[in-house]
Amino acid sequence: MHPTVPANQDLAASQAEQRRSAPSRHALYSLLIALLWLALYVPALFTPPLLDDADSIHAEAAREMLTRHDWSTLYINGFRYLEKAPLMYWGMCISYKIFGVSTFAARLPLCFAVLAALFGVYFFGRRFFGEKTGFYAAIVLGLSFGPYIFTRILIPDILVGFWLTLGCYFFLRSLEEERPSLLSCWGFAAAAALNVLTKGLIGVVFPIGIIVVYLFLTRNLRHLLKMRLVSSFLVFMAIAAPWHIIAGINNPAAGQSRGFFWFYFINEHVLRYLNKRVPKDYDTVPFSIFWGALLVWLGPWTMFMFKALKRVPHKWSEFTNLDRRGRATLLAAIWAALIFGFFSFSSRQEYYILPALPALAIIIGSWMADEEDSEVSSTLRRAGRRAAVVLMVVAIPAAIAAFTLLSYSKSIVPGTELADALKKNPEDYALSFGHFLDLTGPAMGYFRTPLLFTGIALFFGSILNFFFRRRGQVARANTALAMMMLVFLSCAHQGLVIFSPVLSSKILSDSLAGRYHEGDTIVVNGEYEDASTLNFYGHYQLHVLNARGKGNLYYGSLFPDSPQAFEDDASLGAMWRAPKRVFLWTEEDKVPATVQAAGYKIIAHSGGKYILVNR
Repeated sequence: MHPTVPANQDLAASQAEQRRSAPSRHALYSLLIALLWLALYVPALFTPPLLDDADSIHAEAAREMLTRHDWSTLYINGFRYLEKAPLMYWGMCISYKIFGVSTFAARLPLCFAVLAALFGVYFFGRRFFGEKTGFYAAIVLGLSFGPYIFTRILIPDILVGFWLTLGCYFFLRSLEEERPSLLSCWGFAAAAALNVLTKGLIGVVFPIGIIVVYLFLTRNLRHLLKMRLVSSFLVFMAIAAPWHIIAGINNPAAGQSRGFFWFYFINEHVLRYLNKRVPKDYDTVPFSIFWGALLVWLGPWTMFMFKALKRVPHKWSEFTNLDRRGRATLLAAIWAALIFGFFSFSSRQEYYILPALPALAIIIGSWMADEEDSEVSSTLRRAGRRAAVVLMVVAIPAAIAAFTLLSYSKSIVPGTELADALKKNPEDYALSFGHFLDLTGPAMGYFRTPLLFTGIALFFGSILNFFFRRRGQVARANTALAMMMLVFLSCAHQGLVIFSPVLSSKILSDSLAGRYHEGDTIVVNGEYEDASTLNFYGHYQLHVLNARGKGNLYYGSLFPDSPQAFEDDASLGAMWRAPKRVFLWTEEDKVPATVQAAGYKIIAHSGGKYILVNR
């Protein structure tokens, strides 16, 4: 018998076995991703209540869209709210129609956006790297701190990341086709258009910037001419243009306003990027925090990131001779770098980097898959063991700190509130969760359970990760990391629930039920967003004190049909002394002098905030 026949038969048998096992692996990985989403993200649909500011403002904009039957113009508290693209609000509006207006219904579309993002990176990695890369990319994205914590707030940035994943997927497909298909070209155009409807002009700036930089580096700019530019442009315009045109027609310049087009395109895009938006009611996080936050947002997988990024093609001679994996790796690196670079020079918020995280998750997932499939003595395995040591150096002291805080924390005295144990640091509130920096030693007594399980998860998770990697059991090490993060993120959610009375006015809104009657007035001592949960949960029209020209109501107030909802100290004093009943939302240490002089009654107190009434 010829000696090569058995070998060929063995190879054919092996390939056939791989083909048979691929569907089962695909089904298993898909099931595990879905279970991760169900276990971690779905329970958070119900708690905590929506928070004041962006969370409840965006939920309220969708609620008013539903009640007004106007899908072109957003309103909050009866004022035009023209600064946001509509797609996320359309999703919430549909959810309200199906399930009714509630916390659950408000969060459901964003929760599905997370699921889409997880499967987006899974299928991207699966096609261009392999099944295991796609799976690990989804695990990294779903079990990182940043994507989880920033989907506790109703902001669309994770959906931006999904549309970029989809657009880059279609672009890479087009590179593999002799003449790019309609599906690849139109799919890219549709993904960009939907991204424009999600977050504005960056929805088209980012994908075009990514592919142009990629094609320039690979000396293949002529590929642009193959991408059916005319028909793709028509597809893009057919999806993206109608809402912009209708919104512009329905919101022309009137009174003191310049209309939709100036505010949305010039003020909200150009001037905001240049940090000259009117009004300047936002802060910019320092450059160092913006970049340094990446180490936290992708934790604990950050320990693999630097090793993974070293494998990105970076030599000019490499760019014209890339295989499928090389093309996808380079494109993902450009994707992440472009977003970081773009926002580094704008009015930065730490969550702006969220759309870059799917790209980094794919690069890290590729490294993790290759590490698992490599030989025990390989360079990848040694790098994995070193990364495990680094994680222990960070995680074990963090676990000890959690146990220390737990040991020194005291049981909660019945009748006391978390807000009473906080120390306010307004200078830190530029950060999305800057209020958590108000925590003090005594306040830790409220967090005993999450502290305990956080310490256990970090301690045992990091040690088991090192133990299994040292033994060459990489899959078990990654499982230990995944379980560690599942517990850690669940504790983060529990911590947010405990802290929520400080960040939400839901309890105060509930206190008005049965007390508020038509003809009564509710005044917020501050800007509308300080107490916007009153508006969402109670559907109350809110007046604001000394906030004209500030906050989210500013531009809508320039239209002639805006509600008369702005008060000053004089008008509040007159209202407070008048026969009609007036409720005042205020922080406990900021009761206006006119109210103190006239007298008041406290009807509710929660999270360091009061509801006062004049009679």
